Amino acid sequence: MPRKTLLTIGLLALLSLALPRTREWLGWRKQEPAKVEPEKAEPEAEKPEDRAPTIPEKHPLLADPAGNLRTFYQALLRSEMREPGAITRVLHYGDSPTTADSITADVRELLQRRFGDGGHGFVLVSPPWAWYGHRGIKIRSRGWKDEPASQGHRAKDRLHGLGGVSSTGAAGASATIELPDDSHTRMEVLYLKQPGGGGLRVTAEDVPIAEISTAAEEKASGFAEAPLPPGTRSVTVTAVGGRVRVFGVVFEKKGPGLIYHSLGLNGASVQMALRFFDRANWTEQLQHQNPDLVVINYGSNETFFARYVESTYPKELEALLVRVREALPKTSILVMSPMDRGERDKTGTIVTPPILPRLVEAQRKVALANNCAFFNTFEAMGGAGTMAKWYQAKPRLVSADFLHPLPQGAAKVGKHLEQALLEGYDHWKAVRSR
Repeated sequence: MPRKTLLTIGLLALLSLALPRTREWLGWRKQEPAKVEPEKAEPEAEKPEDRAPTIPEKHPLLADPAGNLRTFYQALLRSEMREPGAITRVLHYGDSPTTADSITADVRELLQRRFGDGGHGFVLVSPPWAWYGHRGIKIRSRGWKDEPASQGHRAKDRLHGLGGVSSTGAAGASATIELPDDSHTRMEVLYLKQPGGGGLRVTAEDVPIAEISTAAEEKASGFAEAPLPPGTRSVTVTAVGGRVRVFGVVFEKKGPGLIYHSLGLNGASVQMALRFFDRANWTEQLQHQNPDLVVINYGSNETFFARYVESTYPKELEALLVRVREALPKTSILVMSPMDRGERDKTGTIVTPPILPRLVEAQRKVALANNCAFFNTFEAMGGAGTMAKWYQAKPRLVSADFLHPLPQGAAKVGKHLEQALLEGYDHWKAVRSR
């Protein structure tokens, strides 16, 4: 072996022996991993999607410790006692299942069996998406530009009316609504008064029943009522002489009875209502309807954004409830949780997203803290894992997205809500009569 190579090897050996001692002479020490106490981070700093579903604490399915549902129960009693003209009015705001009158149609039918049929209620004049529809109602429309508050092409001025959709049409735009029976006695057109507004012609079975001018000095909510001739099964609203904006139509019967308005939007959420329902316009619409109960049934779309739910969502839900309360100080308010939702995990198993039960619990706390009632749809239908069971059931109860119920599944949810409301009502009556 060459002499230089031998010298190099020897030198490296000496350095390897001396290096540890040299580090000590120079004051170096082996660095141990620092022991840092974990910060008490907000849930946002964690990864909530990786956590196991929380097992919720047991609470009543319908919670109303503040007695907030009293106004609703009092209206039900008047309808049940068949007081002349006693109409109980319910506004049910929801997301995509509600836009097809899913769940709401079942609740409407069940409650009307006991309290009387006050009419179908609210309907849009133009379906903003293919699956919009109401049970027993047929809509044929043409010439409308639809601007839903829940979509990117929403109205720039945020004026979306009662149902969250503004439909604009020029002369010739029309909507024909076929009713489920011939016993409705009145209708109302909800529209926007505006500078340069055109006119609306309303016909029942091709007979003119109303001419409406939408022209005004400034924008404001407009409401035009028209009696329906006996036996009316079809009504047509047509734009004449200029552009008009229509928010929808309402159909009522003489009563006594109950009206259950289905106000669902595809992609709807609490944040949508806060940001894109103009406050003054929505307040006008709510106060005009003067409901006995408002149901806030959002949450399904929020569960796709776990970090938002863990951070901002509770404050935004509270802000929405405060807004409704300020508009309707005497009205009962019910926060209705979303249904279960399924997604496939890494093994392909259908599971409940971990964030969903935590959102439900947040809704319960916010509702009760603001003296509103709360209905736990999630637990009523079986809690975590329900959509997996529903998808495997025969017949199947939920669609392949594990979110939207099929008709028999929707009927189950509607029955759960109706039973809870009736149990609460009957208990209120029993206590009241003591």
